[in-house]
Parts: sequence; structure tokens; C-alpha cells
Amino acid sequence: MPERSPETHVIDFRAAEHLLAARDPRGAVRLLDSVITAHPENTAARLLRARAFFLGAQLRPAELEFQIVLDREPDNAFAHFALGRTLERAGRPKEALRHFRLAAALDPRPDFIEAARFARSEEGG
Repeated sequence: MPERSPETHVIDFRAAEHLLAARDPRGAVRLLDSVITAHPENTAARLLRARAFFLGAQLRPAELEFQIVLDREPDNAFAHFALGRTLERAGRPKEALRHFRLAAALDPRPDFIEAARFARSEEGG
């Protein structure tokens, strides 16, 4: 196998983004594994790999990656939202709601607020 360089890792990261957009999460994970092995501190690569795991229905690995991102960036609203979706899909709605609410508090985007169910809670009392 040819020697990997920072440039090839950037190329792999960009290619993984394209694979994910093309709905090939397993291909994206394969490329990102080498990037993360070489640069375990790269939060962007971890977030992309978490998304790929999620799209590939690999919920436990997705959860672990999103949690690593949140350990490093506790104010990352998207990571909270995506972790919430992962937990929701895994049948853990109470844990999911906590992350949806954190996402909405950090970034009041309509999709985050809707997932957090703030509107329904207020209507109910």
C-alpha cells in the first residue's frame, strides 16, 4: 500500500463526502477509517464518519462517534441533533429528546425545535 500523506487524507475526506452524498455510507466509512487512524483528533472526519454510520444503519458506531464529537465540542448543535436521531432510531426516545432539546437550545433552527417538541410541550401546558 502506498504511503499516506496529509494530502491523501484530505483527498480521502473529500471523496468520503461525495460517497456519502451518493448514498454509499460504507464506502465513506472505509475512506474515513484511514483518515481517523492517522488523525484521531480530526473532529470533522469523526462527524462525517458518524453520519456515514447512521446512514448505513450502524447505530451503535454512529452513537459512539457522535459522542466523541460532543466530548470535544459540547456546543455542537448538529452533533446533538444527529445523536438524537440515532438514539430515536435505536428505540431510545427519552435519551433522544434530551439531545434534541440541547440542539434546539444551541441553535433554534426549525427542524431542531420541531424535534425537541417545544411547541407541543408549551401547548400542553
